[in-house]
Amino acid sequence: MRLRNVTGAKEEVIESKYVIREPETKKGDWQSCFTKNQPIHIEIGMGKGQFITELALRNPDINYIGIEKYASVLVRALKKRENQDIPNLFYLCVDAKNLCEYFAEGEVDRIYLNFSDPWPKDRHSKRRLTAKEYFERYSKVISKTGIVAMKTDNEALFDFSLQQVAEAGWKLQKVTRNLHQSEFADGNIMTEYEEKFSSMGNPIYRLEAYR
Repeated sequence: MRLRNVTGAKEEVIESKYVIREPETKKGDWQSCFTKNQPIHIEIGMGKGQFITELALRNPDINYIGIEKYASVLVRALKKRENQDIPNLFYLCVDAKNLCEYFAEGEVDRIYLNFSDPWPKDRHSKRRLTAKEYFERYSKVISKTGIVAMKTDNEALFDFSLQQVAEAGWKLQKVTRNLHQSEFADGNIMTEYEEKFSSMGNPIYRLEAYR
């Protein structure tokens, strides 16, 4: 799907006080960005921000960082935040493949991967956010008890992810092929894509991985 360019998005993102510029300078010191020293959870590929915004509002005892590569998408998340006091939420406009440049060892307590690009062609498999290569990156920044939580409507990506978790030496928990009809549905916060796909009758796949 072609990404629609939003005029002035890059400038708006750069100027926003909620977007951390030069995040590599915060490595090992992310707590200084927040008013309280508390666990850090990140969402990679946060899209328009519905999921992480609601998480931050519901959980003021957790610090959140939303990561989105494209300014034209991130600017929509910034608009969701207007007129809301959310001191425990900031954003990065960066590529997640450079995650280890921005976070120190054990600095992140949870990583969310929601409806990530499935990169369906085999030659692009290493670009998938649940590829073994990405789990190697996650291992370098996540705490010893940290969790990677993934949701998708793409069964092929889900099956690939199950395999990659095992190959990366991680373990699985809370796995389901129909989230909304499972024991894990209670308290689930839906993303924009999740609302769309579930309304079409598509099952939502979910897993958690830990080391």
